[in-house]
Amino acid sequence: MLERLDLGHRIKHLPSELSTGERQRVALARALIKKPDILLADEPTGNLDPTNSRQVMEHFAAFHEAGGTVVVVTHEPEVEEFSQRTLHLEDGRLSDGPM
Repeated sequence: MLERLDLGHRIKHLPSELSTGERQRVALARALIKKPDILLADEPTGNLDPTNSRQVMEHFAAFHEAGGTVVVVTHEPEVEEFSQRTLHLEDGRLSDGPM
């Protein structure tokens, strides 16, 4: 899984030797390797560059295609292109469409 997330070359490094983005991708690898039914992700791409953000979202999409459920909370509109359903929260109000 670390190879798939482009972290294979960092396998022998301590967490303190990893960047914030690398640590975030390690957390994703740890979650995916357990093959859960549902993943809850709070700002999963917040500390990632655009290339790694897209890669993470592609892994979430593959997880979903394999039957898993992914709930992502984010401020990044680019993430929406990977979603099947989008809910918006503004001023404590939840809606299915833009507010």
